[in-house]
Amino acid sequence: MSAESLPADDAGLPEVKSAPLVLVVDDDEAIREWVVEGLALSGFRVAEAVDGRDALAKAVEIVPDVVLTDLQLPGLDGWDLISQLKHDPRTSHTRFIAMTGFSLDGAARQRARACGCDAFLAKPCLPETIALEVRLVMQSGHLPIDDPSEMGGERE
Repeated sequence: MSAESLPADDAGLPEVKSAPLVLVVDDDEAIREWVVEGLALSGFRVAEAVDGRDALAKAVEIVPDVVLTDLQLPGLDGWDLISQLKHDPRTSHTRFIAMTGFSLDGAARQRARACGCDAFLAKPCLPETIALEVRLVMQSGHLPIDDPSEMGGERE
């Protein structure tokens, strides 16, 4: 029996898959806790990291389905975190959503495309918006960066 699924029970019900695991990375404790709580209430398994270096270590250990990261982190920033994890065979399949309080202009979009970002969220955003974006990147994978969603996120 794997950690990701449960076997069928005696009634013949199908396997039940675990909820996707999301690693939330933000150095602002209040934002991080708010996002973690919102995702957990939406049915996701959630882990958290306080900065880029903490996230790098945790991501290779737990191998999340999605990393939701602030771009402005002390030490190893969100850009470099995404790039390093995308180039690591253990986490190359992971989806990445960047959260930022700044506008992403054309140059930032190109940089995001180059480092492997799958979607963007502008802070602040509602917990429902965050959960929706996680679901969308899990279902659709890599999306066009120039296609903003109607819920406040922008996918690449």
